[in-house]
Amino acid sequence: MGSICYLQIYSKINNLQFLKEDRLMARIIKNKELVNTRLANNYGGWMYCDKCNENIGYLCYSTYDKVELKYKCNCGSQGSAILDFEDSNIGKNCNDELIIIKNRLCCPKDSEPLITILDKKEADYEMKITCKSCENIYKKVK
Repeated sequence: MGSICYLQIYSKINNLQFLKEDRLMARIIKNKELVNTRLANNYGGWMYCDKCNENIGYLCYSTYDKVELKYKCNCGSQGSAILDFEDSNIGKNCNDELIIIKNRLCCPKDSEPLITILDKKEADYEMKITCKSCENIYKKVK
């Protein structure tokens, strides 16, 4: 169940759901499949390889609708993460490249950070991430 933060806000902002005008409901996870991977928090924050405990990246909390990541850590462990939410949009495929701003992979439409993947900690990876604001599905492979 999602946690609730109390706010004095009377409208819908950035697609967040407000309840009774003064309570903000956190996003509710629909699917969360982690293999040889752990997250610092429920659906975002630092990501770690379970075998070597190395930090492999950072998943931004509020800017993505769905993420699918398969990777091979430098320690040899193969891991994956799939996360999406009950209010996630399906998304639409696109051929646009994510842009890099301060080590973060960002949406090219609004420059919002989506994920950071620490390339030097991973031998290879495949990633698909859906931007919450523009609903585009971006892909990246190493």
